[in-house]
Amino acid sequence: HLRGRLPDSVQLDDLIQAGMIGLIEAARKYDGGKGASFETYAGIRIRGSMLDEIRRGDWAPRSVHRNSRRISTAIKEVELTKGRDAEDHEVAEHLDMSVDEYHTHLKDSAGCRLFSFEDVMEKGEQGQEQLVGATPGPFMGIERDAFQSSLADAIKALPEREQLVLALYYDEELNLKEIGAVLGISESRVSQIHSQAALRLRSRLTEWSE
Repeated sequence: HLRGRLPDSVQLDDLIQAGMIGLIEAARKYDGGKGASFETYAGIRIRGSMLDEIRRGDWAPRSVHRNSRRISTAIKEVELTKGRDAEDHEVAEHLDMSVDEYHTHLKDSAGCRLFSFEDVMEKGEQGQEQLVGATPGPFMGIERDAFQSSLADAIKALPEREQLVLALYYDEELNLKEIGAVLGISESRVSQIHSQAALRLRSRLTEWSE
């Protein structure tokens, strides 16, 4: 899958978040009158968003990424047991920590960025940027489309408040403070919800990390 073509430093939750941004922007800006199908346009936006995030680099400590992975795993295990969306206190209990500690980890994970651009991309023969180790061909396109479809489905399945925070942040382009004012919650709580949405997406897209 996609994860197998990237170095160990690549964090799946960051990749998902970048793709999510591209998908939401595609839905907002797509103009069917220009000829391209939405699938093609969305693919371009998602890839561009991922590359932009890659270029930003990753300055988060390894411990932050490790805790983010632990949270994603806990969310998945709780949801498999409960058969519904995992709540904050349930994930915290599963991790044997307080809710306050859990929220602190969520806040820390918001600072995660991606890996070095040069580590992941290289120029192909025609000057096109490619994932290192990737073999161009029809299967790459099929895999990309499958990932986009899985990501879109996962976003739609998020709890309503998490979907709303993502929509206000990426679609309406409000900052965290403005979103907090709209929802009547603190800026730090908005950050926690945003981070949890990204980690929940990661927990539901684990097939792409294999």
